[in-house]
Amino acid sequence: MRLGCAAYSYRDLLKPGLMSLLEFVDACADMGMDGVELTSYYFPSTHTAYLHDLKRHCFLRGMHILGTAVGSNFTQADATKRAENVAMTKAWIDHSVVLGAPCIRVFAGPIPVDTLEEAAHGWALACLQECVSYAAERGVVVALENHGGVTSTAVQVQKFLDVIESPWFGINLDFGNFRVDPYAEFAQLAPRTVTTHVKVTSRFGDERGPVDYRRVRQVMETAGYRGYLSIEFEEQEDPTVGVPRLAGLLQQILAEPSA
Repeated sequence: MRLGCAAYSYRDLLKPGLMSLLEFVDACADMGMDGVELTSYYFPSTHTAYLHDLKRHCFLRGMHILGTAVGSNFTQADATKRAENVAMTKAWIDHSVVLGAPCIRVFAGPIPVDTLEEAAHGWALACLQECVSYAAERGVVVALENHGGVTSTAVQVQKFLDVIESPWFGINLDFGNFRVDPYAEFAQLAPRTVTTHVKVTSRFGDERGPVDYRRVRQVMETAGYRGYLSIEFEEQEDPTVGVPRLAGLLQQILAEPSA
């Protein structure tokens, strides 16, 4: 497994312009990471010239662009809004091709008020099928994150996997987003995981506690996963302090002999 970082980790610096995406790449390179996830929210431009400059910068710093990420919402009751989110996701699939990113992270969406989960799932499924079909033609893997709503549990996520069997569709397994029995849910989804998000903590029933990444490593290796452990830092702590510390811990764990 390799170590990466999502730009979202530095959102409090990127959003107000205190850090650029190029400086984010530099920070990750200086920490000895292998790759970066370039979150769409922080791009100052999607013009081809800027995407090429960013791609070149990553190459010169020895950083793999492990993926892009969008905040899609495919469960909105308004069909026009769902179509807008599909169009936005397709546009970012095209941007991913320009960047050389092999993967794009997407969300399914929350369950709207006064909407049955079955209806929300059906809307999201149709949108995902359209996006996966588009991405497959362009050589980009669509990674669905377990991100609440219709993907709150492994069972809910599995419902999408059972229908969308394309090799261009998989899971962005977020180790901080399950709430009941996280390690069992990690194990259930690990075989279809194509990328991950590393959080410092997660909920375990009614309690919040640190995620055991030695245990996570064992779960993922057992499933044959060899992709990225990508940090998505969400703690209140300054990311310029917290991210390097978490990266150091993960580097130590990955360097240990396999169990």
